[in-house]
Amino acid sequence: MKNQDPYLLTPGPLTTSLETKQAMLRDWGSRDAAFIEINREVRERLVEMSGGGNAFTCVPLQGSGTFAVEAMLATFIPRNGKALILINGAYGHRMATICDYLGRDYVTYETPEDTPPAVEAIDALLEEDPAISHVAIIHCETTSGILNPVREIAAVVARHERRLLVDSMSAFGALEIDVAALPCDALAASSNKCIEGAPGMGFVICRTEVLGAAKGNAHSLSLDLHNQWEAMEATAQWRFTPPTHVVAAFHQALSEHRAEGGVSGRGGRYRRNCDVLMSGMREMGFEPLLPDALQAPIIVTFRMPADPAFVFQNFYDRLAEKGYVIYPGKLTVADSFRVGCIGRIDETVIRGALEAMRETLAEMGVSDGAP
Repeated sequence: MKNQDPYLLTPGPLTTSLETKQAMLRDWGSRDAAFIEINREVRERLVEMSGGGNAFTCVPLQGSGTFAVEAMLATFIPRNGKALILINGAYGHRMATICDYLGRDYVTYETPEDTPPAVEAIDALLEEDPAISHVAIIHCETTSGILNPVREIAAVVARHERRLLVDSMSAFGALEIDVAALPCDALAASSNKCIEGAPGMGFVICRTEVLGAAKGNAHSLSLDLHNQWEAMEATAQWRFTPPTHVVAAFHQALSEHRAEGGVSGRGGRYRRNCDVLMSGMREMGFEPLLPDALQAPIIVTFRMPADPAFVFQNFYDRLAEKGYVIYPGKLTVADSFRVGCIGRIDETVIRGALEAMRETLAEMGVSDGAP
């Protein structure tokens, strides 16, 4: 592995294909006809992937996924609105922090990091508080890897005639979601997750009618999705300097996504990666945080081994030297670390990582990965 980039077994940035990397070798003028055509194709493909049809549009935005989430919350929650934020990990807490900065009124419903929100509790909260105008949820919470019941929650939100906003950062492109059938007003994701592009661009897939009525909501010029959309519809260009190389790489990544079979093909590979990972880790004694029914095939959290010879930083560094980069834990409920299943990797890479882990445990004198 000395002459090869390490495999990133993380929630993003991820290992990308050679062709996606090569797409960044050309310089693009932001007003060039060819680049404008790339933008058009990217926007159309993302709406198609979401199931939005003619009722939805896609607004790309410079920056990481958090930029897109903040833009979504700022643009779609009116200044006199009130959000119910569903929290079972760090990214739900981040939405609450964003609302603090925005000055938006909100309440939270928090469950432990290994527990999905209860639909009955959300039903009761919406019944009790008619001031709540929007519900914000994380699709796949990468703090733990848990898959939240977005479809069931969306049905409750719609029954109460409130609006749903979805952070699908770590799920979009690999897990089926139909924004028209949910229903939701907006869904945020980014270039460097399950579509396997380079980091630097987020996007929000929006219900066009609702976006059109959101003028004046945003607190920030740079993060105003309505203004960005309006400019793109009028000129087919970004308002401000676009991340041209990132967009070109994303365009290539979208072509590879389609060639792999779209969402089902990409999600199927990740599921196979996850199955091999879970089986191999269990053989070494490691215990996953989540039961299989709640585990998304995106990133898996494992409890830290009880063996005193196990020191995570040592484990991490030795694996990195062997060419596999994993991720620290982010839990409050337990000491843990995480291993990703996404990016341009397959079962062979996962098996290689498992073998590297076995070797590393032996080097450290760790006999069992059990917590």
